[in-house]
Amino acid sequence: MVEHIKRQVSELVRAANEYKVSNSFAKIIPALMDKGIHNLDLSMFSPERKQELLNGIGEEYLKRNQVLEAIKVFKKTNNIAKLLEIGDEHARVGLYSHAIAAYQLAGNQDKLLWIGNKCLEEGNIPEAMNAFKIISNEERLREVAEICIKKEKTDLAIDVFHSLGNSARLVELGNMCLKAGQLSHAARAFKLAGSPEKLNELADEFMKMGLLSNALRTYQAAGNEMMIAFIKSNFSETELQTKVYI
Repeated sequence: MVEHIKRQVSELVRAANEYKVSNSFAKIIPALMDKGIHNLDLSMFSPERKQELLNGIGEEYLKRNQVLEAIKVFKKTNNIAKLLEIGDEHARVGLYSHAIAAYQLAGNQDKLLWIGNKCLEEGNIPEAMNAFKIISNEERLREVAEICIKKEKTDLAIDVFHSLGNSARLVELGNMCLKAGQLSHAARAFKLAGSPEKLNELADEFMKMGLLSNALRTYQAAGNEMMIAFIKSNFSETELQTKVYI
């Protein structure tokens, strides 16, 4: 009986000491945050105490609505449960960028696919694209790109095809933009596709329009040294800057 009471007392003392440590951490956490988490020296603590302190800092970041900072801390402590909790809560209220960041650091591919699909259904194209990029889901990314084209979100479509390394589709999209007079989009698509031929074709179009500065930039992107030398030798800086399109 006496031994049992002693063990209970010992447990109560240990719990009280742990509470004091946690309580003292709570008081110094704001000062530690001001110092900067990367500047802290926690080498004197046991791994358990270090985890406790860092998780406390993460919780304080959440209270301050500094979500990205919080999830970085929870990644550092490998607090996967907390990362998923943050992801689920922000997904619930429609703050998808924070949710995606949390799921990414948690390394949860299923959650990223789920939120990517959810974003796509709700028309949040950039967030959907980001989620699918993280998990390298090419099928869903191609679907996003086609939706972007239909919705005339050309920049996003170019980004997707570039991320997929689909030069052929970039050239097709560039041709579409060229025919539609969207010359800046065409230039970007051809440049990312690495197509000197199409860039030269576009530069020739700029020359016909008298847009010398744009022609020069596009010939430079194509590596056409002959036309670069021709423009620089025959036109002044003032003439080059007369019209700027891109």
